[in-house]
Formats: sequence, structure tokens, C-alpha cells
Amino acid sequence: MATLKVLIVDDEPAIRSGIDRILRNYTVEFPFMQEEFHFDLIEAETGEKAIDIINEQDIDIILLDNKLPGISGIQVLEHINRSQKEPLVMMITSYASLDLAVKATKNGAYNFVPKPFTPVELKTAMENITKHLYLKRMTIKMNNEEKQTRFQFLSVLSHELKSPVNAVEGYLRMMQEKQVGEDITDYQPMIERSLVRLKGMRSLITDLLDLTRIESGTKNRNMQDVDLFDVAKYASDTLEPLAMQKGIKIYIDSPESHIIKADRQEMEIIFNNLVSNAIKYNRENGHVTIIIKPEKQGTNIIVEDSGIGMSQDDISKLFQEFVRIKNVDTQNIAGTGLGLSIVKKLVDIYNGTIEVTSEQGKGSAFRIFIP
Repeated sequence: MATLKVLIVDDEPAIRSGIDRILRNYTVEFPFMQEEFHFDLIEAETGEKAIDIINEQDIDIILLDNKLPGISGIQVLEHINRSQKEPLVMMITSYASLDLAVKATKNGAYNFVPKPFTPVELKTAMENITKHLYLKRMTIKMNNEEKQTRFQFLSVLSHELKSPVNAVEGYLRMMQEKQVGEDITDYQPMIERSLVRLKGMRSLITDLLDLTRIESGTKNRNMQDVDLFDVAKYASDTLEPLAMQKGIKIYIDSPESHIIKADRQEMEIIFNNLVSNAIKYNRENGHVTIIIKPEKQGTNIIVEDSGIGMSQDDISKLFQEFVRIKNVDTQNIAGTGLGLSIVKKLVDIYNGTIEVTSEQGKGSAFRIFIP
């Protein structure tokens, strides 16, 4: 059994003691984890005392109230960002607002639990933050280990598929037993939820397979003449239904034919991931432009969008595995956190480069150069 140090920062003794009672004998475990986790709880009634504890000890998780005597929870977050410490922070506050959520997220808060909370709500939040911390640490560990270890870990992640499978099975049994009546239209919400779950499972499986094949070197590459205009058109046609749901127009700015020596499947993965992201993180009635620019030394592939954009700090994290940018604009957007890391690895295979420019609220541009 492993231990995570949890710092509870709140000026209300009743809140601190309540959290202590809920978590004192509570353990977190998932099928893909190698061990159970329990919590070593430490308390601080002020932001100043919290900072002293953070400076002196390695804290894994911080449950942080914003309204504190003296310095605020946001100021504690800012101190953590300036330090070399990397605990995961969850805000627990009755003063949660959109402005606070945005500010706290920008300063590194992982999640929020509003007061008053039930024991079940707190335990669920702790399960999620513990799982995130475990996966984050395993990802860092994998970067320093052999490819086989990475392959095994990604295989273990298939356990994550159990949750959507269970959900779909539950909906099917409800329909089989006609629990809400005889009219098929009464089951439409269950059908739609099941389809969403299945789509997420398919996306996760595809991304895992792509990544493991690339990492393990088992993917058979078929190098041939590939028309990038044709690949761009294929990506546009494939993703047009997704774009139409948000009123987004897809444009292609390219010579009518541009041939390079490549593996067509790899090129499709690159285009599909970039265009799919440009649609998902776009605004209603926005646009996506796919640009192909031949040069003497190689080929430029650019995908521009009119979407929500991102900060420079977010850009620096984009190509890490299992990383998804989390803020109020992206909280309802599904994804596996693997697509861009796969794109980066494929571009590296071609000795190419990938760069990102973005401005929050105005859109992003991904620029690939293949020599």
C-alpha cells in the first residue's frame, strides 16, 4: 500500500476535521494500479502555514480553500508555481465562481469541490485526482525506461475501457428489461449516451494502437508516392460531419497535386489529428484552413483554426502523452490526450519539425515541415 501526503488548507476547523474523518481510513484502488493508495493527512489553517509546510515537505495533493485569513488560496497557488514543488491542487471553496475557476485553473488548480460537499463527492474527487497523479507519475517514469515497459503500461490502460463498457451494458439491460416502458423513443437518451461511450472507446483504442506500434517499431511502413492534396481532401471529407455540427467551414489551400515520398497511413494520421483538433477546439461557425506549401527544401503543412486558442504555458505541454489542456473552455471536450504526441512522433520519423502559434480567444496554427 502506498501513501500520499494530503495537505488540508482551510480556516474552518469543522471542514478540516470533516475531511479528516472522511479520508482517514479511505483507500483508492483501480484495476490498472499496482497498489492501493491511502492518505497521510496534514492540516493548515492559514495560507502562510501551508506555504511553510509545502516548503518543508513533499506534498502530493493539496485541498485548498481560497478565502483564508492573510494570504488567499490563489496566492498559495502562485507560490507553488514559483517553487520547484509539483503537488496537485484541488480547490474546496464556497466562493467558487467562474472568475475564480478561470484564475485558479490558470494557476494550476486541477479541480474544484464546492462547499458543502458530501462524503461521496469528496471521495469521488479524491479518486479522480489520485488516478491523475498516478498516470502522470507513470508517464514520467516511462520516459526514462525501455520501450517494452511503455508498451506494457499502455496495455494496462485498456482497463480504462471497463467503465464505458459497464455503462453501455447497463443501458442495454435497461432496454432489454424495458425498465422505462414499451416506447422505443423513451430509450433515445440511453442510446445516445451509449454511442458517445463507444465513440470514446474506439478513439482510445485507435490512439493506443497507433502509439504502441510507433514506439515498439512493429509498424510496417509502406513508403510510396503520396499526394498530400488527396490526403488533405480525405481528412476534410471524413471530418466534415463533425464540422457541420458546429457550423465550421473547412478550406484547403494547396496545389491540386503535391507528391512526397511517405507512408500514406502516417500522413492520414497526421492530417486527421490536426484537423480533428482544429474542429473540436473551435467556436461555433468558425473555420479551419489546411495549407500545403511546397518549398525547395521540403514541404510545409499548416492547419489553422479560429478557435479558443491557448496560452504559452499550455503550448509547452501539448505534445506530452496523456496531457489534455484543462480549463473552463475545454472541460466538456472529449479526448484521449494522445493524438498530438502521436503526430509529434510521426513528424520525428520524417526528421521534420512541428511548431505551434496560438492566441487565446483567436485561434491556433500548427506548422509542420517535412524535409
